Amino acid sequence: MERKKTIKEHVKSIAEKAFFLTLGPFIAAFALEVFLVPNNIIDGGIVGISIILSYLTKINLGLLIFVINIPFFFLAFNKIGKKFVVQTFYAVGMLSLALSIFSSHNMPSTSDFLLATVFGGILLGSGVGLVLKHEGSLDGTEIMSLVLSKKFGFSVGEWIMTFNVFIYAAAGFVFGWHRAMYAVLTYFIAFRVIDIVVEGFNTAKSIRIISDKAYEIGQELLEKLDLGVTYLNGIGAYSGKEKTIIYCVVSRLEMAKMKDIIKNIDPSAFISVVDVHESYGGHSRRKIDKI
Repeated sequence: MERKKTIKEHVKSIAEKAFFLTLGPFIAAFALEVFLVPNNIIDGGIVGISIILSYLTKINLGLLIFVINIPFFFLAFNKIGKKFVVQTFYAVGMLSLALSIFSSHNMPSTSDFLLATVFGGILLGSGVGLVLKHEGSLDGTEIMSLVLSKKFGFSVGEWIMTFNVFIYAAAGFVFGWHRAMYAVLTYFIAFRVIDIVVEGFNTAKSIRIISDKAYEIGQELLEKLDLGVTYLNGIGAYSGKEKTIIYCVVSRLEMAKMKDIIKNIDPSAFISVVDVHESYGGHSRRKIDKI
């Protein structure tokens, strides 16, 4: 049975979420006002559409982003849920507020397109990533893409890319094609940074080892690397023989030592390595022994 949170834990959770749903939009707004908008380099989605419309109509960018996102709030309410809508509404409101604050203070910017693209993309991705990690969104096209993917097929990413192709094409006509190309580069930098923020930067490795000397290898990993090791049972499809599989999670720093241990015991052992972005619970033998 799931343990209910205490009032203190609940308040702490809400405060932490509110902090990051405020910090993320302010970082994203800083990236837009200092690096991207002054150089007419757009982001994708609703933000990109708003930058183009703000340039053409001179309407406040923050106001445009908020107003254009309103229909997607209602769409998300029906399709995704009340909690997500409330948190997205708050995050988009903070983005609009931050953009208005930064635009009124004439923030210093760089005219170097490459610097604007790289640092704008990194900061924008960091801000958006913080919002996504805490169950919010800054862009209605993601909500629309989720709905369309369920109704018509294709992945959410494919729908987002389709929308962005038209948005970047519009940017090419309005700002020039070289700026549109910088915008595409910004998008890919931001996209990669979002992955790092949401999934974790310090990736570990999930290891599976198949060997006739599995228990000997496992004991050495326990003794020399202090790893938590799990033994799994398997059957070889070709030989039909029972196999013992070692499963463990190691840091990148432990990888080389682990390979040396395995090679010294069984040079023919099969090793499978998979990236793990996050892992929780006992990692070392000492922690596992206490469970």
